[in-house]
Amino acid sequence: MEQNNQVEEEQIVTPWEVSAEKGGKIDYDKLIDKFGCQRLDQSLVDRVARLTGRPPHVFLRRGVFFAHRDFSDLLDAYERGEKFYLYTGRGPSSEALHLGHLVPFMFTKYLQDAFKVPLVIQLTDDEKCMWKNLTVEESQRLARENAKDIIACGFDVSRTFIFSDFDYVGGSFYKNMVKIAKCVTYNKVVGIFGFSGEDHIGKVSFPPVQAAPSFPSSFPHLFSEKDNLRCLIPCAIDQDPYFRMTRDVAPRIGYHKPALIESSFFPALQGDTGKMSASDPNSAIYVTDSAKDIKNKVNRYAFSGGQDSVENHRKYGANLEVDIPIKYLGFFLDDDAELEHIRTEYGAGRLLTGEVKKRLVDLLTDLVETHKRARAAVTDEMVDAFMAVRPLPNMFS
Repeated sequence: MEQNNQVEEEQIVTPWEVSAEKGGKIDYDKLIDKFGCQRLDQSLVDRVARLTGRPPHVFLRRGVFFAHRDFSDLLDAYERGEKFYLYTGRGPSSEALHLGHLVPFMFTKYLQDAFKVPLVIQLTDDEKCMWKNLTVEESQRLARENAKDIIACGFDVSRTFIFSDFDYVGGSFYKNMVKIAKCVTYNKVVGIFGFSGEDHIGKVSFPPVQAAPSFPSSFPHLFSEKDNLRCLIPCAIDQDPYFRMTRDVAPRIGYHKPALIESSFFPALQGDTGKMSASDPNSAIYVTDSAKDIKNKVNRYAFSGGQDSVENHRKYGANLEVDIPIKYLGFFLDDDAELEHIRTEYGAGRLLTGEVKKRLVDLLTDLVETHKRARAAVTDEMVDAFMAVRPLPNMFS
């Protein structure tokens, strides 16, 4: 039996709430211990590089994706010639995505390209309708808008199926939902997710919807007679409760446990205390921000580890542990040598905060402008193509 979601009182990590102890940082070692997953070590990173014949993604090299469940077992099977598919998702609760939302999709695209495997992307418009008090119609609209941002990340339409729950759930997918639901008691779901008597029954009934894509028979148009196919789920670690439940159920209904590869949280501009707040537009860089917006947000709001005066900064250097520009560069600056140079010079006080922020502004502006151009090229017909229920004959080639 996999461990329940009993995180220490001072630190809350659920799919709907993330907060660190007394305004501090998330303790990921404690989270690994409590959730019962494993740390993703250098040997696994090296193994991915060897199996794929390409350099590991920056998110692997830098430990952004830092924990896993059975990833090594999945790679064992892959080495034996067994295939797998990828599953990730997005809860469409806002018009625009911020950079933190892009992280799992950027990494999933790398996995799809590196391993040459199919991908299913679930848009949980039903979940957001229930949790965010959105109408059904608004949730569906946001799902299509978010799909455009996801497609703009560069996914291969010949290997990718994007679906919204309101449109797709039924048939074989619903059969798996029912099988899952029969295996999970009310007490169990309350223990995992923390539901209370004040939560409506829609919330209590939702977890099987997010669990079902872990099983290949939920997609008969893709994986007919491939019930033994393994699944790998790249996601942020706050989604772990769903898949602890799923992994507990899997062998009881005749499937492999899905493997997971899990990321830390992308920090807010104001500091590394948890996830960004959608209610505070200045806590994040959005993919719709202008170059002026990005410059203003980084310069005004990005928490600095620099000293309070140039004199002290030259003398003591920056505190890299709390510096948000350094953390953001760690996510998106691909050049390891340049990042190390910036860290060394900034930590020694030879680079000033303004210089580091300028490098970040240039990097993020280029990233966002590139994404905007890609998204502008995504038509409604392209969204329809990705979301069409169809076989993918070349998905493993």
